Amino acid sequence: MLRLTELKLPLDHPPEALRAAILKRLELADDALVGFSIFKRSYDARKKHALLLVYAVDVEVKNEAALLKKFRNDNHLAPTPDMAYQFVGRAPENLTARPIVVGFGPCGIFAALVLAQMGFRPIVLERGKAVRERTQDTWGLWRKKVLNPESNVQFGEGGAGTFSDGKLYSQIKDPRYLGRKVLTEFVKAGAPEEILYVSKPHIGTFRLVGMVETMRHEIEELGGEIRFQQRVTDVLIEEGRDGNKRIGGVTLASGETLRSHHVILALGHSARDTFEMLHTRGVHMEAKPFSIGFRIEHPQSLIDCARLGPNAGNPLLGAADYKLVHHAKNGRAVYSFCMCPGGTVVAATSEPGRVVTNGMSQYSRNERNANAGIVVGITPEDFPGKGPLAGIELQRKLEARAFELGGGNYEAPGQLVGDFLEGKSSTQLGSVEPSYKPGVHLTDLASALPDYAVEAIREALPAFDQQIKGFAMKDAVLTGVETRTSSPVRITRGDDFQSLNVKGLYPAGEGAGYAGGILSAGVDGIKVAEAAARDMLGLESAGSGAQSGPGCGY
Repeated sequence: MLRLTELKLPLDHPPEALRAAILKRLELADDALVGFSIFKRSYDARKKHALLLVYAVDVEVKNEAALLKKFRNDNHLAPTPDMAYQFVGRAPENLTARPIVVGFGPCGIFAALVLAQMGFRPIVLERGKAVRERTQDTWGLWRKKVLNPESNVQFGEGGAGTFSDGKLYSQIKDPRYLGRKVLTEFVKAGAPEEILYVSKPHIGTFRLVGMVETMRHEIEELGGEIRFQQRVTDVLIEEGRDGNKRIGGVTLASGETLRSHHVILALGHSARDTFEMLHTRGVHMEAKPFSIGFRIEHPQSLIDCARLGPNAGNPLLGAADYKLVHHAKNGRAVYSFCMCPGGTVVAATSEPGRVVTNGMSQYSRNERNANAGIVVGITPEDFPGKGPLAGIELQRKLEARAFELGGGNYEAPGQLVGDFLEGKSSTQLGSVEPSYKPGVHLTDLASALPDYAVEAIREALPAFDQQIKGFAMKDAVLTGVETRTSSPVRITRGDDFQSLNVKGLYPAGEGAGYAGGILSAGVDGIKVAEAAARDMLGLESAGSGAQSGPGCGY
């Protein structure tokens, strides 16, 4: 197979035009093209009145060697890489030791799935509930203002990504095509096949629920065990014969102790009590940068028109998105985060007396509003205290202030963009109806964030308006606060993916600071599963435990 890239066709091209374009581009007779499949489809919207679809296709031809020789100087034609996933090993039938996976979000799911597929029969410990029970508890906050601290947007089967836009793309380097493994498993679990080739695939909450259940069942059928409502309250750290620390197992809130020398920590970014416990036990970690800000809502039709022009509403393109960055005069970077086309702003707190916002979309992306985080990057130097947990202290302070500004009943504080820019409190809504449930309490958001963040966002909104006309419209709504853009800590690990000072402990995914979204978390779960398997089999370590890099957050 050969991969042909940068093949451009008009948006409204008929299906047969793609084959014709391949024949023309490669100067082939019709019978010389045995077949083809679409690897990637994106679009070029730089000319809104002449929008183009851009394809990468895998083609099968009769004389591949001759074609490669003919186009040897063409950078857009090359052999198709082997993207098939290869397991690092297989557990022996008599292996009694079982790895433990703590957390069953995207990272934990893929760590457990790959371990189960290799025959290691993992034990998964999830502090929250199964996904459908968890969904009911989440609605309890949204509809009745009743928070369950152990079952909510952050905790439970599927992780925070279940209540998100379901984005499945990332900026991580992926030379082994592990992202393809993630997408293939999702399709097998019920995701639409188009996620394998569209440029910005997504699933949406309702579809994710069923997929997560299907993947859980596969893990169980392969000998894995998933235990819900099993919160880890302690880790057993032993001293090995070489004098170094090693994990010996975990203790649950019930008092039960599970022994294992291989524990994967796929905690998620909101497991604050677990971070505190690990810090107390001396597990090496450090504070890391993250971002804080608000959610902004516009009519989706405004974004569609600004981004797609006359092609707005085309079903092939769907609801338009955006990605914006502004470098403010005070040195702060302001950027859009986790943009949710045709979605809603959701209550995402996991602790009583605090308000946190996030964005969510269904697969259809057909709600009236577009929303995104407008956030400001901060570093440990901005945190009020010192030490690895100082970022958590700042998050809690801002979330408690948002709870107070919202009226103390889990409504979120909100303000019209026009009033925010003018520095006055909002008293009534305009044309944009906010989607946040359980409700928005209009106020002045100036005291919801540090002054430097408010100053930077006030400068950024008019600048964004230059890129998307109407972005700073007076009636657009800001809702506070967005604080959980990524983990405030990094549980540091080495090239073998193990904790720097506790052998057998594998920090993984977003909570440990090594992922940023569903796809990158799933990829990291695969990597740590492979590392644990190698260690259990006595194989030489491979790969790197270095930070995977930023992805699209939830």
